[in-house]
Amino acid sequence: MKHVAKRASPAPFEAWKSAGNASRVPSYSNLQNPQKKILHHALLDEQARVCCYCGRSISLETSHIEHFRLQENYPHLALDFTNLHASCIRETRPGAPLHCGHAKGSGFDEAMHISALDPQCERRFMYALDGAILASDGEDAAAVYMRDLLRLDIAFVQTRRQAVLAAVFDTDFLASATDDELQRLASAFRTPDANSALEDFGHVLARFAEQLAGRPL
Repeated sequence: MKHVAKRASPAPFEAWKSAGNASRVPSYSNLQNPQKKILHHALLDEQARVCCYCGRSISLETSHIEHFRLQENYPHLALDFTNLHASCIRETRPGAPLHCGHAKGSGFDEAMHISALDPQCERRFMYALDGAILASDGEDAAAVYMRDLLRLDIAFVQTRRQAVLAAVFDTDFLASATDDELQRLASAFRTPDANSALEDFGHVLARFAEQLAGRPL
């Protein structure tokens, strides 16, 4: 999972909610543009344009507004900015592999959840060079639950992680990298670029560098 540091909710979105009255009760189902697009852009900006779950690069056209706690179970949070993120996959297609927000379904177990708002959420997972995702602590049942719930280990996602890992951590680099180089690399992958965007699967690359450097979990 990718840590998300929440910013302030966009003013036009909050103004739209506040303008509700007896004849127009604000709800997610009646949220329209321009407020919905403003909200979506704000979520992309605060996440530096990567998915809140898998961390791959996303845009307005390739993502959807995600309710971490499901609308049907938590209707009072449907318009709460702290419950909203941007997740990959704009629209589902028959036969296409589902993962991240669209894979959650209705069986979300509140007692087992790990929130993207938790600053330590990324460190509860580790990665192998072949792109596999594992719980950092083999006894961390919540990490295993979230990996399986979000289907972060399906081949579609794993092969993409493998490709970005292989592009950075080739044989020569692995043989010569120092702990200091690895820590600087991890820091670089957690820093947005000049366009305020993070690297595709940047937190995965950062975690792998930290693992090699032996940084405590």
